[in-house]
Amino acid sequence: MTKQPTSAKSKSDANPMWGGHYKDGPAAVMQQINASIGFDCKLYAQDIEGSLAHVRMLAKQGILTGDEAAAIEQGLAQVKAEIEAGEMAHNLALEDIHMHIEARLKEIIGDVAGKLHTARSRNDQVATDFRLYVRDGLDAIDGLLRDLQSALLDRAEEHADTIMPGFTHLQTAQPVTFGHHLLAYVEMFGRDRRRVADARAGMNELPLGAAALAGTSFPIDREQTAAALGFDAPMRNSLDAVSDRDFALEFLSLSAIIATHLSRFAEELVIWSSAQFGFVKLSEAYTTGSSIMPQKRNPDAAELIRAKTGRVLGDMVSLFHVMKGLTLAYNKDMQEDKEPVFDAFEAVTMSLVAMAGMVRDLSVNQEAMREAATHGYSTATDLADWLVRTLGMPFRNAHHVTGAIVRLAEQEGCQLSELSLEAMQGVESAITDDVFSVLTVEHSVASRTSFGGTAPENVRRSVQEARKRYAA
Repeated sequence: MTKQPTSAKSKSDANPMWGGHYKDGPAAVMQQINASIGFDCKLYAQDIEGSLAHVRMLAKQGILTGDEAAAIEQGLAQVKAEIEAGEMAHNLALEDIHMHIEARLKEIIGDVAGKLHTARSRNDQVATDFRLYVRDGLDAIDGLLRDLQSALLDRAEEHADTIMPGFTHLQTAQPVTFGHHLLAYVEMFGRDRRRVADARAGMNELPLGAAALAGTSFPIDREQTAAALGFDAPMRNSLDAVSDRDFALEFLSLSAIIATHLSRFAEELVIWSSAQFGFVKLSEAYTTGSSIMPQKRNPDAAELIRAKTGRVLGDMVSLFHVMKGLTLAYNKDMQEDKEPVFDAFEAVTMSLVAMAGMVRDLSVNQEAMREAATHGYSTATDLADWLVRTLGMPFRNAHHVTGAIVRLAEQEGCQLSELSLEAMQGVESAITDDVFSVLTVEHSVASRTSFGGTAPENVRRSVQEARKRYAA
């Protein structure tokens, strides 16, 4: 059984932020559960960026003197340099990155450091830092999505004519081109980029200046601070400003969708690289071996991308549960908002980098793909279309006739193109020798020229159009 920590009794251990009210220090477990420095240290750059904008506004409004603001700016620059050099030790008594920075600033410039917190609270400070982090994260993810699209477009153009089986229910359906298949993921990730852009636009308002929850009596200029930090405007309601985490929920939601798209592609790479399919091969750069089976080349990068999707989905659900019952305005529950976002960001960005690398790395076995496309009666729909187009047969009738011919081919153990004309005429007497012209996989893909279809000419045109649309 774990021994319960006891409260420290020394006044010197009281928290420096509220030591005037609290004369005793916290219980050890309270100090541990309350501290967030172990993870919110990631926000140091955003915290310093927000503080610089805040102090410059205070000086412009005459709330601080020019000398005070200059001293704070110089001190913050030194603190940032020390953090980036790995020189800041973590102290649980200081709780979070915000107090670590303020405490070190005081050591450097003295009591004037305390004036930095004029007209702001940790509530609006944290909300601002977190928004800056998420906004930076969205920009990074958009760049990685664009790079992945670029890799996919290059391979799609290269394989505009490469024939492979298209699947429904993982059963052979109709021939498609590999380029067309890759373009489907270009569009998926394009929708992801639109969600990223929408989320960024929707969250780009500044909480700073809302203070604890009710605003401030100091004559601040929130528009100046918003402009300095690249926000479109200040948030309109101080209660909402400090309690809103919609932007984090939206970030996690779109991250979960991105991870789901990546997982679908990863699953296909796992299947395609198996000996049973042999469609693609990944190099040693993205595979691992076996400890006892020397012949193995395991697609571990794809498998890990597939697994990380569950992790990101868990991050999303975690924060939804935190936020679902919170009253306005700030509650300490919201300290749990950052770790899911940090974790999802790391998982998604790593997965995007790895997937782009695999797309560029993989070698394609065109012969195996084409051979697989010839099996499973993949040109049956072409036969039905020929019956409609050439014989004027209603499609439902053509579907029935084609099904009977497929059954005949199954009984004969051959492909549709290997059946004799006489055998097909035994099912439908009006069929002519011209039917064999539509039963090749090459004819099948070439004929799918409708907008969005798999025809090689479509694929090449779509690649060029997508490069312009996505600037990839």
